[in-house]
Amino acid sequence: MIAIGVGIVAVGFLGVGIGMGFATGKAVEGIARQPEAVDKINRVLVLGVAFMESVAIYSLIIGILVIFLLR
Repeated sequence: MIAIGVGIVAVGFLGVGIGMGFATGKAVEGIARQPEAVDKINRVLVLGVAFMESVAIYSLIIGILVIFLLR
């Protein structure tokens, strides 16, 4: 069961890492194309990254629950 919990956490973090990198890259690309839209792009980027971080925290909590409750 410990391996399953660790796997859930790893997959969650892997997905979040890929998503954050993709979102940041697209934000930089958007800022390069339209420098006047920096404030709007940053606002949307921060909101998106916050949602991604919440997914990482949820996967960590689920993984910890699987490790400790299903022993």
